[in-house]
Amino acid sequence: MTSYYDALETRAPDERVAAIAEALPRQIAQAKSKAPAMVDLLAGVEAAEVDSRSALASLPVLRKTALGAAQKAAPPFGGYTAQAAAGFEHVFQSPGPIYEPGRTAKDWWRFARFLHAAGIGPGDIVQNCFSYHMTPAGMMFENGAHAVGATVFPAGTGQTELQARAAHDLGVTAYAGTPDYLKAIIDKADEIGLELKIARAAVSGGALFPSLRQGYADRGIACLQCYATADLGLIAYESAAMEGMIVDESVIVEIVTPGTGTPVADGDVGEVLVTTLNPDYPLIRFATGDLSAVMPGTSPCGRTNMRIKGWMGRADQTAKIKGMFVRPEQVADLVARHAEVTKARVTVTRKDERDVMLVQLETEASDAGAYEGSVAEVLKLKGEVALVPMGSLPNDGKVIDDQREYG
Repeated sequence: MTSYYDALETRAPDERVAAIAEALPRQIAQAKSKAPAMVDLLAGVEAAEVDSRSALASLPVLRKTALGAAQKAAPPFGGYTAQAAAGFEHVFQSPGPIYEPGRTAKDWWRFARFLHAAGIGPGDIVQNCFSYHMTPAGMMFENGAHAVGATVFPAGTGQTELQARAAHDLGVTAYAGTPDYLKAIIDKADEIGLELKIARAAVSGGALFPSLRQGYADRGIACLQCYATADLGLIAYESAAMEGMIVDESVIVEIVTPGTGTPVADGDVGEVLVTTLNPDYPLIRFATGDLSAVMPGTSPCGRTNMRIKGWMGRADQTAKIKGMFVRPEQVADLVARHAEVTKARVTVTRKDERDVMLVQLETEASDAGAYEGSVAEVLKLKGEVALVPMGSLPNDGKVIDDQREYG
């Protein structure tokens, strides 16, 4: 029998519509009165009239580029939060840089719903391998784990042998982290002869490839993934049914034609816009840059909210590689640093269940090693560098070519 986190997950459609009609005007009013930057964005909007998904679709889209520009003009949050930075327990920095607020209040990022669906709760020891430094992922998962009554080992990233030994010594039963890294811990434990008790995994921050999930299942580990961002918290999550991702109960998700705010038909692929009902950080129609599509019907697990197909790529060419975003403007910066390089192309593939990044540079130079430092500095990742003849890269406008299969 399926266990639900709360009664919100199984509401009838008319109950959810009524809840939106009540919550959405309140959030619009909160944004207009408490978040200075939202005053211009929502100029002329009457909060009481925005009481449905269709009414929401008439509002302007907030893009991360606008958020970043606002933060530079009015640091650190650009006027998009309901209070000053000193009113929050935490502030974080994500690549960009983009700054986000954080709270220690119970389940502030709403991850408990996902962790409960993943079977994590009282009696579990969760090895949290998300970073606790600068970015909020570590605190997001810790906050949710505490909300479901689990104990957390704040492992962070790196030091794989120590991670494996700690998992063994502590009797860790659940893993939280990027999809790939659990395999690294398991492989290291096998190598040094340690038995692990990990039976559940809650992952995010990268693609969970079918072969990788099956490999975990073969070892008795049930692995589920969620879709979340540092700005918005939890957006959608998998249940044991593993048929799409169920939208969280405290956000409103729209799928729109990329670059616009126009909703597409259910089933069509488009850009994900999210309106959060978090009064501390009232982002309205925030464009994630991610692609997805609405799935018909409801989940076989009994949860009744909208389902999306999960992450289906980027509306732009940005790719998440080894848990880090690589953006077209970074590739342009790499080219600009070297006068002898005329064009660059980043190709992403998979090998041995790990992301592989190849950086091709059009140049007459002959020493690929001379560019490795620039690649690591600008792209924030190490990868293979290949020098190719002038004019040999495809003339298709593509600077990031993601060739991974997402199943």
